[in-house]
Amino acid sequence: MSPNVAIRDIAGGVTAPKGFRAAGVSCGIKKRNPANPAPLDLALITTERAVSAAAVFTTNKAVAAPVIVSRDHLSQSSGHAAAIVVNAGCANACTGAAGLEVAKQMAAAAASAAGCDADQVLVASTGVIGVPLSIDKIRVGITAAAAALSENGSDAAMRAIMTTDPFPKGKAVSVQTADGRSFAVGGIAKGSGMIEPRMATMLGFLTTDAAVAPAVLQAALSRVCDETFNAITVDGECSTNDCVFLLASGASGVAIDRDDDPALMEGLRAVAGHLAREIVRGGEGATKLVTVHVTGAATRGDAWLAARTIANSPLVKTALHGGDPNWGRLVAAAGRSGAAFSLDKASVAIGPVMMFVSGVPHDERADEAAEVMKAKEITIAVDLGAGGSHAAKMWTCDFSAEYVRINAEYRT
Repeated sequence: MSPNVAIRDIAGGVTAPKGFRAAGVSCGIKKRNPANPAPLDLALITTERAVSAAAVFTTNKAVAAPVIVSRDHLSQSSGHAAAIVVNAGCANACTGAAGLEVAKQMAAAAASAAGCDADQVLVASTGVIGVPLSIDKIRVGITAAAAALSENGSDAAMRAIMTTDPFPKGKAVSVQTADGRSFAVGGIAKGSGMIEPRMATMLGFLTTDAAVAPAVLQAALSRVCDETFNAITVDGECSTNDCVFLLASGASGVAIDRDDDPALMEGLRAVAGHLAREIVRGGEGATKLVTVHVTGAATRGDAWLAARTIANSPLVKTALHGGDPNWGRLVAAAGRSGAAFSLDKASVAIGPVMMFVSGVPHDERADEAAEVMKAKEITIAVDLGAGGSHAAKMWTCDFSAEYVRINAEYRT
């Protein structure tokens, strides 16, 4: 963290920054059951006027209708938005022209409720792929959400965007610069399975009351996503609907004109980093949050390639679940990743325990490493031995039988 920036946690989530209101309501999209007869399933986030907006979207070529509409709207509005509307329970993906029309009507309904142009609305959906989304239910939900909008509405919105998430995810911070100015950054996110963002089923909504031009905001968000939302994996699956939106109201009066401004970057990292790690912590069936730290890479690309390969390896993830300090699986994953790799110079550590040093195994330390692996949070470090100074860090979780159960029964 920059020594000239002070950050402290505050309450309020996505509505902690000035100029934002939110709501979460039930409109009948999610499946109902006796334990939860009216689950929240539609969220609305609004501003008083169109403000700077930025987004990062899925790289999946099987792209959902809401992503297409939101991309178009950002282009048409020159990077401005006044509302975000989100539904959970139906992804509106692979639904053809009819689904695209529903996404457009969803934006139009939100625009009417927020008093803005349709191209100033960003749309997101999450849930089952290939199922038609009822625009009638959406309209009812938007009307109810508009009536419930509040500066204290982050918690309801946070719960309304969940699908298989075991817990809601929100975060807000106050950022103070060296000259005593302060602004806020807040956010909510959802995601538990089908997670490996390259840009997961993951949705993230961030806000700030700093004044930032759209181009600067977009560059900052892209940079931060590479370090946070794009550095996590639960199951290696890149979804059709992934997106992260960032709105900047400017209501704090603090103007930022550089995408590498330390205050803006640290604030965004604090919120996005927390939300990203919570997605992994709450991964479907997950019992452990694991940091994969790769060093000694010849290039930045090699560092990320090796980290992603290790973090996605089913053999690594099942060993993590079983508490097995199987360093051989880590070496094998790094070696097959495609990154420059030298077995004779490579090293592996599980927590503080060095299990493989410069090509030499130390299985006599297995019991010590197994104790480390009993923790809920674990760090695995792999030096590729390529002699470079490049490094990368990703967050992953273990694979359990519960993950298989959840996904085997997802549609049924």
